[in-house]
Amino acid sequence: MQKLNVLFEDNHIIVVEKPVNIPSQADKTNDVDMLSIVKQYIKGKYNKPGEVYCALIHRLDRPVGGVMIFAKTSKAAARLSEQVRNKSFIKKYLVIVDGKMEKESAILEDYLLKNERTNTSKVVPEGTKNAKYASLEYETLQYNQETDLSVLKVKLNTGRHHQIRVQLANIGHSIYGDQKYGKRGAGKQITLWAYELTIIHPISRESMTFTVLPKQEGSWMALY
Repeated sequence: MQKLNVLFEDNHIIVVEKPVNIPSQADKTNDVDMLSIVKQYIKGKYNKPGEVYCALIHRLDRPVGGVMIFAKTSKAAARLSEQVRNKSFIKKYLVIVDGKMEKESAILEDYLLKNERTNTSKVVPEGTKNAKYASLEYETLQYNQETDLSVLKVKLNTGRHHQIRVQLANIGHSIYGDQKYGKRGAGKQITLWAYELTIIHPISRESMTFTVLPKQEGSWMALY
């Protein structure tokens, strides 16, 4: 079983680091997934008989690593899910993109349409049938003139399918190593990482922020 890096745990929630290339939950590949890994960890640590309760609150794309939270009780699950809906569940990402941003920081607002057959999304005109509103904020942290790559900090305001990847590619700054929407880094690991998560604890109501940074190796060295 995959070794688990636990960032925080109490009776109600467990916050972990999701490694890259592991699905958030079981899919048609039948590869080991994060929900199963966390359940196995809880079952082993507390010697629990039978089925372990553990609820998936949010997802990260399979190639993306970073902070994930799971609920250990149904009450915690309901309250965290409500935070996702009311936008008090705050997710921030680090990303390396192609080129220099025209604006140091900006809000991107688009309408995205998902293609179930190809498992891709694209930007479409407002009013397109089944399209969903998507919003994110980015801030440029660094630009390397030699490699022509930029590091951005991204805050998601909505949680759409492949949102960050699609919206950045749409303005000509695709993510390095993105095999579906990218121009550079073919065959490399995507440089998209969920580095920070802020929640209101479902029971204590305390604001909590969890952070884990990507290791400076592999694709994350592309900038240099």
